[in-house]
Amino acid sequence: MQPEPIPTLSVIVPVYNERRTIDVLLAKVREVDIDMEVIVVDGASEDGTVDILREEEKNPGTRVIYQSKREGRGNALKIGLEQARGKVVIFQDADLELDPNDYPALIKPIMDDEADVVFGSRFLKEKPRMTFLQYWGNKAVNWSVNILFRPELKELWLTDVETCYQVFRRECFDQFTIKNNDFAFTVELTVRLVQQGFRITEIPISYFPRGRAEGKKIYWADGFVALWTLVKLRMGW
Repeated sequence: MQPEPIPTLSVIVPVYNERRTIDVLLAKVREVDIDMEVIVVDGASEDGTVDILREEEKNPGTRVIYQSKREGRGNALKIGLEQARGKVVIFQDADLELDPNDYPALIKPIMDDEADVVFGSRFLKEKPRMTFLQYWGNKAVNWSVNILFRPELKELWLTDVETCYQVFRRECFDQFTIKNNDFAFTVELTVRLVQQGFRITEIPISYFPRGRAEGKKIYWADGFVALWTLVKLRMGW
């Protein structure tokens, strides 16, 4: 029996109560002309998302993992990574803030062996449409990473360390362990990738922000958790 071919890309989608957008998002992902697998991890949704996913998983190349209780976005990404077989991994939130049509540009530096990690930055094109707190919260976290981890970053200055579009070779994740199971997973992953000395680059991406009324789940308090996480990582706690 021939082994299954390894897909170029593994798209990991953490989901919690996204019935309004999940089917549209997955359709957009599948439209991208890349050999991929899609791994959806549902964190015990209660709004009808599960019923939609039961239909979506009938599509070839789409797997859905149903968690019995909500464990957090970071935990969902970890579960997805355990199942990922692709050469390259990308995270895709279940909303429509980011455009899957950016995938080819995001994976190109890796496929061309010019980078091991690519971050899709919301700040490279122009000032993104964000609330005051969201904009300056992102700026504070970016500044903290760049200052606290300046020795490891060397000449690199990151502009969007909390981006959803963290793209990397699958084997990169085997070099370390992530402790955080919530939104701080993103900044911890950024630091671990930096500490390992992987070649990192950023490219601009499209960004269509949604508000609390559309189901946005990150809160201003998550910024303080991210900052505290960075301090602990710098101190080696």
